[in-house]
Amino acid sequence: MARSRVELFEQIRRSRRDERLSIRELAERHHVHRRTVRQALAAATPPPRKTYRSRARPATDPYAAVIDGWLLADREVPRKQRHTARRIWQRLVAEHGATLAEVTVSRYVARRRVELGLDGVEVAVPQTHLPGAEAEVDFGEFYATVAGVWTKLYMFVLRLSHSGRAFHVAFATQAQEAFLQGHVLAFAHLGAVPGRVRYDNLKPAVVRVLRGRDRKESERFIALCSHYGFDSFFCRPGLEGAHEKGGVEGEVGRFRRRHLVPVPKVSSLAELNTLIAAGDLLDDTRVITGRPLTIAAAFAAELPELLPLPAEPFDPARLLEARVDNRARVAVRQCYYSVPARYAGRRLPVRLTATTVEVLDGAKVIARHERAAGRYVEVLTLDHYLEVLKVKPGALPGATALVQAKNAGAFTPEHQLYWDAARKARGDSAGTRALIEILLAHRALPAEALTAAMAKATAAGTLDPQVVIIEARREAGGNIAPVIPIGALSRYDRPAPTLAAYDDLLTGSGS
Repeated sequence: MARSRVELFEQIRRSRRDERLSIRELAERHHVHRRTVRQALAAATPPPRKTYRSRARPATDPYAAVIDGWLLADREVPRKQRHTARRIWQRLVAEHGATLAEVTVSRYVARRRVELGLDGVEVAVPQTHLPGAEAEVDFGEFYATVAGVWTKLYMFVLRLSHSGRAFHVAFATQAQEAFLQGHVLAFAHLGAVPGRVRYDNLKPAVVRVLRGRDRKESERFIALCSHYGFDSFFCRPGLEGAHEKGGVEGEVGRFRRRHLVPVPKVSSLAELNTLIAAGDLLDDTRVITGRPLTIAAAFAAELPELLPLPAEPFDPARLLEARVDNRARVAVRQCYYSVPARYAGRRLPVRLTATTVEVLDGAKVIARHERAAGRYVEVLTLDHYLEVLKVKPGALPGATALVQAKNAGAFTPEHQLYWDAARKARGDSAGTRALIEILLAHRALPAEALTAAMAKATAAGTLDPQVVIIEARREAGGNIAPVIPIGALSRYDRPAPTLAAYDDLLTGSGS
């Protein structure tokens, strides 16, 4: 281990005192110059090191004024278009015929940036955050493999400044609906609301940046603040304001490194958010450096100072309107979602959130899909096309909706075996129509009962769809509960007819 100069002086003085060694012997033993020995014998404290005047730099001095001019002029141009040391060296060679080495220019530029105050360090004033007073919000980017596809995602983060407790959720977008829904989920997770929330100039919140810290806020964001009763605070634009919400800036990177490395591989965004929620739960046991309590304990102490939740959560959905095309799809944010084919050509209202797309007919939800990630993605439900496929059975084998139903597991191997057997026995068209009749029955019968009935029919060679449906009713045991048909919306059977009223008349108990 290297010795400090104080330790060296102490050892030299000890050797002199104990062994009466000469200056030459002391220098040889401690591997130092005799001048150092004399300094140690003269005083126990080493003298300060000499400061040397900067010597002339014959290589760079002829170009010093040019380089300094370029560096000073850079203060007036965008940060990403300022001179690097390499660019300065390239210009000196090309425009001034310099024969300098690049490293010589790099060292000069690094020194001059500091001397000219161009690389000065901005001093931050330490802050004390009162319990319940403030939180910070930001979005962070990350990647995950979702359903086998490498996908860019956005993580909404809300962090309480006092206790450090944070909430994270992943979205496929960072549009306004995700921004608003992130707040709703975060406040529900915390069970309370901070008094003020810090933001940078996120587009979902800010329509226009005004003078100083004034902003023209979006109407939906104003409604969110009003609903929960918190104040908004906006940091200075650009890098100058990043330190003003340094807690959440650091939290985005920390959570990404801690819980999203290695890159997650999930089947859906919902599964990914389950993993992220587990990360939040684990982080509650973490102790932030320099603090005596875990995050969970600090939050428990902060909770009484937070604002209570309102009686009802804020609705973050956006109401849009879309036309159903001739493929029974609506286009929402450059993705396509199916609706029942009978609505083709109509304009329908759409309720859009960060995670779902709901298509309405009046107050009735006629189609509900998980929101797609990316652009030009089709999200189709096979049930929406069954009436058309009954007329055009030849369109089923290549239907995109069928491929998606198979990938989702809604179209099972039992469906495929029955279809293959029915086509072999009845021909392609008639066999496909028989399958479609059973698929239509998914709207009223449990999927498990129909699957079991198809398996029995295929094994027995009894492929009549009505026989399969009757067997499915028998499998259901007469207790037909509301079910979700194959990739579609839930519907409810009418109650079975009863003769109880007539029995009352026969027994005379009726009125």
